[in-house]
Formats: sequence, C-alpha cells, structure tokens
Amino acid sequence: MQWLTDLVHGSSIAQAMMVLCLVASIGLFLGHLKVRGIGLGIAGVLFSGLAFAHFGVAINNEVMEFAREFGLILFVYTIGMQVGPGFFGSLRRQGAPLNALAAAIVFIGAGITLLIHHYAHVPMAAAVGILTGATTNTPSLGAAQQALKSLPTFTEDLARLPGLGYAVTYPFGIIGIILAMLIIRFVFRIRVHQEEESFQRLHARHHAPLAAQNLRVTNPNLRGLRLDSIPGLRDSGVVISRVEHDGTVRVGLDDTLLQPGDTVLAVGPPAGIEQLRIVMGELSPLDLRALSGRVQVRRFVVTNKHAVGKSIEDLDLEEIYGVRFTRVSRADVDLPNPGGIRLQAGDSVTAVGEEDALAKVEKTLGNSLKDLNEPNVIPVFVGIALGIVVGSIPLVFPGIPAPLKLGLAGGPLVVAILLSYIGRVGPLVWHMQPHTNFLLRELGIVLFLACVGLKAGGQFVHTLLAGDGLWWMAAGAVITLVPLLVVGLIGRIVLRTNYLTLCGVLAGSMTDPPALAFANSVTTSEAPAVSYATVYPLTMLLRVVCAQILVLTCS
Repeated sequence: MQWLTDLVHGSSIAQAMMVLCLVASIGLFLGHLKVRGIGLGIAGVLFSGLAFAHFGVAINNEVMEFAREFGLILFVYTIGMQVGPGFFGSLRRQGAPLNALAAAIVFIGAGITLLIHHYAHVPMAAAVGILTGATTNTPSLGAAQQALKSLPTFTEDLARLPGLGYAVTYPFGIIGIILAMLIIRFVFRIRVHQEEESFQRLHARHHAPLAAQNLRVTNPNLRGLRLDSIPGLRDSGVVISRVEHDGTVRVGLDDTLLQPGDTVLAVGPPAGIEQLRIVMGELSPLDLRALSGRVQVRRFVVTNKHAVGKSIEDLDLEEIYGVRFTRVSRADVDLPNPGGIRLQAGDSVTAVGEEDALAKVEKTLGNSLKDLNEPNVIPVFVGIALGIVVGSIPLVFPGIPAPLKLGLAGGPLVVAILLSYIGRVGPLVWHMQPHTNFLLRELGIVLFLACVGLKAGGQFVHTLLAGDGLWWMAAGAVITLVPLLVVGLIGRIVLRTNYLTLCGVLAGSMTDPPALAFANSVTTSEAPAVSYATVYPLTMLLRVVCAQILVLTCS
C-alpha cells in the first residue's frame, strides 16, 4: 500500500493533484453547510487547506505556486469579463454617490490598517492579510502576495503572513457585514416594507419598463411631416415602429410621412409615450399589432462578431433593409433608444419589418444560439496574456521604494474590464458565455484558496492560540465594522439613502456574496442586488490596488 501513502505524503505531480482535489472537494462540501442561512461559502476550501496542512499534508512547492497563481489569474480575469460591460456606466448618474460611499469604506479600512501597523506594530504583511480577510476580498490577498515578492526583504516566512491574517479574520468578515446591516436597521428603526415601497416609487420614475401604445394623429401641424422631424421624439426614447394609413400598415421609418388620421404604434418609456401623445393627438382604438399585414416582429440574438461593438445606427440596418428596431434587451432588461446602443454578444434585438427584410437582418446580427454557446477560447488566452503584460509594467511613484505593479491580480482584472467593455478588437470578440465564466471563476478561486490554505496551515493553529491570532481577530473586527457603520450612518443621515440600497452598497463594498444573499433574504425588492452590482466593479479594483500600495509603502 506504499503507492497509496505516496499519493498523500509524496512529492510527485500525481500527489499534488490528488491533495488539491481532496482539499477542494472537502472544502466545497463544508462551504455548503449553513447555520441559520449563513455558511462559509467558497472560503470552506481555505479552511480545508489549513486543516490538511496542520496535519502535515503538503505538496510540491513549485506545483503549488503555479496552481495558486494560475487560479488567481482565472478568478480575477473572469470577474473583469463579468463586470466590464457595466463598469463605466456604474460610475455615472445615480451610481456616483453609491460608488463614493463604497470607495469611502475601502479607504477607511486601509487607513485603519495603517494605524494597526504603526501603533500596534503588526507587520504590514500580516496587517494587509488581516485587511483582506476582514473585507472578505480574495483578489486583494493575491495582489498583496504578489507585491510582497517584489520586495528585497521577501522570505518564505513573510509570504505566509498574509494568508494567516486572511484566514484568522475571514469568518468575522462575513458575520460583521451582516451585523452592521442589523445595527443600522435597529438604530434607525427601519421598516423593510416601507423601504421597499420607497425604492419601487424611485425605480418606477427612473427605470420604467418599455411600453407600447397606439396613437392617432389629430394635430394638423404634423401633416406631411417626416417621423424623424416630430418635435421631441428623438429625446423621448420612443420609437415609432408601425404606421397605419388608409387601412395599410407599414414600417415606421425616418422618412415616413404623417397625415392626420394616421395611427402609429409607439414603443418606449411610458413618460415618453405620454409626451408624444400630447404632440400627436390622442389614443387610438386600433391595435396595429393585430393589423400588421406583411409587417412582422422578430427577435434576434447578436452572435455575429462583425456586429459586436457597433450600434444599429453604425450598421445602418434601418436604412438598408427598411426595418425599425424597437428595443435592445440585455440581461433581461429592455434598453430604450436602441439605435445608439453598442451591441454586445448575447444581446436580444427586437425588429419590425417585412419578412424578407428581417431575414437579411438576421444574417447581419447572427441569431445563432450555437455560436453563442460555443466556447470562445482564443480571446481568453490572448486576454490573459495581455493582462500578464500589463500587470508586469513597473509604475514608479514618488515615495514608494519599489515600483508599483498591477501584478497577476490587477493586470488581468484591468485588461478584462477594458476588453469586455470594448467588446471586439478585429476578429476577436471579448465575450464569455455566463456558464463558461462561472465555471472558470469557480475553478480559479478554488485552486487559489486551496493553495493559500496549504501554504499557511502549518502555522495557523499556533498563530491563533499561542501567537497574535486573537489580537489579529480583534483588529479584523475593527476593520470590518468601523468603515461599514461610519459610511452607513453617513449614507442614511446625510444622503438619505434607501436602507435596502444601502445594504447592497455595504455588501458590494466588501465584494461579499453571502452578505448580499442575507440582504436579499429580508426583502423581495431588487434594490440590494442593483446597488451591489453598481459598486462592485470599482470596489474590486480599489481593493486590489490598495493592498499593493500598503505592502510597497509600509513593508
């Protein structure tokens, strides 16, 4: 049975793979166990690795280094691909104050970490690990470990400290976010159903779903006027898809002329349709959707790489084929003003036109579910390679002893955000199918956490019981709670932020899905998820960069 012993305690590639698989399997099982709805989640893999290492199970160091860094790259790259399309949009309009609150949480936590380092004499390698665990942010742990390697004082003992700090403080990091939500709710005596109603009223004003309405032209001033010349139409977000004249229904194109007595089908935000009704005349009893004649409605999925990254106006489809596009749906959300929206792979486009014209539009947009589901592997490797190059560029800043590099955590993250936002470069389409993204992301984080646990586990129990572990836990609790409570109070008192929205901001500022799940469990509203998605991209980037700066400036 020596061969079986070698699979656990040897130093071969097979042994390393066996141990990693066991750590991952047991850790994922532990992560699914929940007490009152709260569990370790993916962090169960970390504690599984710690347990294996504590009992003397180790793997080849070179294999572990490769698996850890490769897992980190997969994890951060897929995160970037996921959040990239909405990253810059989240920084605009109503997203600005929410992102400001989330950024304040990041910076306050970094400031407390500096105080702990200077006045409690905690090594920065450990302090930044405490920070990453207290904020439940794994990519920033990887960024800190990458930055440590660039220091001339780097040692293997130093490399273990971030993982130890992370492991010690991570459990309260999860609980602390939920505790902060409950404290804010208690202090302000918040009633969740009232917050739900408030959010629904606000959301209805700013994010009303698209509607369709038949309008009759009675305004004599519109006689002989082109559709694209109707006052206020372009700014209303409304599209006129069909026009009925003398019993004949045709597609409503820009050069279609109006006459009193015509009926038009208007599609867009309800407020915009109401403005158009005032201009045109009155509601019509005719339903043009039931009198379409040769005019049909089709929905197409954008899969043609030549259409990705371009707008409908860029493609000139309405002019060429005589069709009208009424909406673009992305992630089950209907977007107004479809003509100017840059198309992304997987978008659903609704078009109105005659059958032969729609068939030509289908060829232009693709509409091939097979192409959409087929793994697009080449852009993944190209994007990761570009991310490694960008992460290796040394950036020199005054006062920082060593050049700042985005590293294997920040480089792929930044590149993935930019590429997924651009959508397409030449023949390469920077789109990753959701199921592919999820699979690679989970694989990456499992490999990374398993290796972190195996590397730090030999000293974990000693640090926790005989070393500074209890003090580190207390420091982590401060880093978790103080920024959340301070910003939560400011958001509620000064900005009068909706409580459910604020919960999403708190969870997003920690990039913590379990906290979001808790917030969702107390309401049927989508408010927490919306604000979580709004602040998540910027927060992730700030945490990765802050971790590196702390290591390079204070170690």
